[in-house]
Amino acid sequence: MMAKTGALAIEPLPDRKLEIQHAARRAPAPKTWAVVLAGGDGCRLKPLVRRLFGVERPKQYVPLLGASSLLRQTLDRVERLVPADRTVVVSQYSHAQYVDRELSDGAAPHVLLQPENRGTGTAILFAAHMIRRLDPEATIAVFPSNHYIREEDIFLAHVAEVVRFVERHPERLVLLGARPTSPEPEYGWVRPGTLLGETTAGPIRRVLGFLEKPEPESAHRCMATGWLWNTFAFVTTLPTLLAAGHEFLPDVDDRLNLIGAFSGSRHEGWAVRQAYSLTPTTDFSRGVLERCPTWLGVSQLPGLTWSDLGTPRRVVAVASSLPARPLWMMAGHRTAGVLASVLHES
Repeated sequence: MMAKTGALAIEPLPDRKLEIQHAARRAPAPKTWAVVLAGGDGCRLKPLVRRLFGVERPKQYVPLLGASSLLRQTLDRVERLVPADRTVVVSQYSHAQYVDRELSDGAAPHVLLQPENRGTGTAILFAAHMIRRLDPEATIAVFPSNHYIREEDIFLAHVAEVVRFVERHPERLVLLGARPTSPEPEYGWVRPGTLLGETTAGPIRRVLGFLEKPEPESAHRCMATGWLWNTFAFVTTLPTLLAAGHEFLPDVDDRLNLIGAFSGSRHEGWAVRQAYSLTPTTDFSRGVLERCPTWLGVSQLPGLTWSDLGTPRRVVAVASSLPARPLWMMAGHRTAGVLASVLHES
């Protein structure tokens, strides 16, 4: 049964004492929803988090780049575009205490707690099935919770333009692509193709190719031939997203469909656990994007600083570039030694 609290969850978060607060924010359209992905375990950053903060906690719940966590920074950014009552945070039961702490102030979004991490494909479709019960014609913007974006105003204005394009072309799923600054083999790469449409922020192009974490040699070729980094932020409509899940991730879609019969009942939590126990782990990039369906588009972000904080090296590089460095970089030689050790291990 869903919790009657400030966050909407399949099962109640422990000791939550929040009330729903509705933020007065301007959204690009009344039917726009945001999905924030916060269910990853952050395995590659665990040694850095452990040594700097002395805790075993996924990276999205620690203040790597300032006074607030990466998840809190993401929610604050998203709330400038989509209000909290139309924002869904997808996490895990094992993260409940961390999510609870992050939502102790401000307007509370909906929270979906997965029994376990079954990958980005399952997390995105889980959110889509939940939103379908509340707003079956929604437009959805998906955001990971581990990104650094310096020029947030420019980024949000661009997202709003892509939302308006998708509302005019509801059959599209539009990725946000960043101009690469290095042949990064740990990112997904998108090959822009023929023109699909125009926005005031630039063209929307068909996706002619997609590679998720290619070999270094392939990443060099991608950069030399005009491919873009996939930020894994994207905009689509709920019907298009559900159709993609039905076509490309049918096992996941079938399991999640079974939950609907128990929606709102005291058996809903049981239904979710049963569905997840039989659901395969799926990667949205490999399972859907690499198929390059004809309805897939890409919009290049304008010049801004973007990074996926997936490795210790990227975290250190971004933190070193900040005008006000985080406290853990100001602790003297001990911190420097810890960073050197972690970077060497990685």
